[in-house]
Amino acid sequence: MAIEIKAPTFPESVADGTVATWHKQPGDAVKRDELIVDIETDKVVLEVLATADGVLGAIVKNEGDTVLSDEVLGSIVEGAAATAAPAAAAAPAAAAAPTAEGEDDPIAAPAARKLAEENGINIASVAGTGKGGRVTKEDVVAAVAAKKAAPAAAPAKAPAPAAAAPVFAAGDRVEKRVPMTRLRAKVAERLVEAQSNMAMLTTFNEVDMTEVMALRSKYKDLFEKSHNGVRLGFMSFFVKAATEALKRFPAVNASIDGSDIVYHGYADIGVAVSSDRGLVVPVLRNAELMSLAEIEGGIATFGKKARDGKLSMEEMTGGTFTITNGGTFGSMMSTPIVNPPQAAILGMHNILQRPMAINGQVVIRPMMYLALSYDHRLIDGKEAVTFLVTIKNLLEDPARLLLDI
Repeated sequence: MAIEIKAPTFPESVADGTVATWHKQPGDAVKRDELIVDIETDKVVLEVLATADGVLGAIVKNEGDTVLSDEVLGSIVEGAAATAAPAAAAAPAAAAAPTAEGEDDPIAAPAARKLAEENGINIASVAGTGKGGRVTKEDVVAAVAAKKAAPAAAPAKAPAPAAAAPVFAAGDRVEKRVPMTRLRAKVAERLVEAQSNMAMLTTFNEVDMTEVMALRSKYKDLFEKSHNGVRLGFMSFFVKAATEALKRFPAVNASIDGSDIVYHGYADIGVAVSSDRGLVVPVLRNAELMSLAEIEGGIATFGKKARDGKLSMEEMTGGTFTITNGGTFGSMMSTPIVNPPQAAILGMHNILQRPMAINGQVVIRPMMYLALSYDHRLIDGKEAVTFLVTIKNLLEDPARLLLDI
């Protein structure tokens, strides 16, 4: 009986997807809940799992093809694996059996032959060191060790991902054309959309990170021990400061829908995370209710999922405000682009020791430039500047975050 393999049901915000990778080929045995094919959408890569044991039948949609929600990708011939398995299992046994004449069967000790069978080693491929070329148990042990060591070297030889930029030798006048990934194409589309459809401006300020760094340095070990290995970083302070500032300036947390302004009574903070596929922005839901530990734990989980390609559609959808940290890569200053339909985005940057005038004295302080890009249709300049100053003041005196003042 053939069972259809269908694409997942996409949410309304996702029109279609692209077949990224088939992990099985027609005729391959598959098990229930085994990964068969990846579908790349504008936001995430969705995994399609086998719904039954069997053998992969015909593939309807090949790699690179566009697929719609619930569209048929291929089929599984249910139960075929059960009949194919004995024949497959018989092949190694037949190969291991001695020939009638014994011409190809080496002389081997029974213990050596048994060990070779247990580890999938062809006894004929093992060089014997015993008397008359006899294969000893020690010979097989050495062959098993060599087999186990071989995969360890494989990752170093693995090819670079298809999306990676090509490397050319000096002097080569060659070109390589590769298609954009759906994620990169969607990012490009949304960036142009943001530039074209909103009156975007950026305001800058700088924040003295002395108090936050001192607090983090003093309590980071105790924090990690008290919260089951969750590390105290800088991002949680910025998220907390942003949620507090958003309460005071609701227009920064709003969005435009046609001729209406939608004010959000919650703060769903998108945190930009780097992955092999590009920059993705998972969302911390109700960040205004989260503790520093919950924020750091959520961001760490998102980072791991992004690296493993395991972020879900729900984790990537929505958001009322975004924070991006170009300082991770050494950025001194930038103008982040607002993520529609949001009204603003906060950009963090590198922390550098700089001379500052404090109470008439020149002192060295760890300083960071902040950038707030905003939609001027919704947010006035005074409101944007005051919002950013509020974040600056909260970070320079982090006790105010705890005391809610």
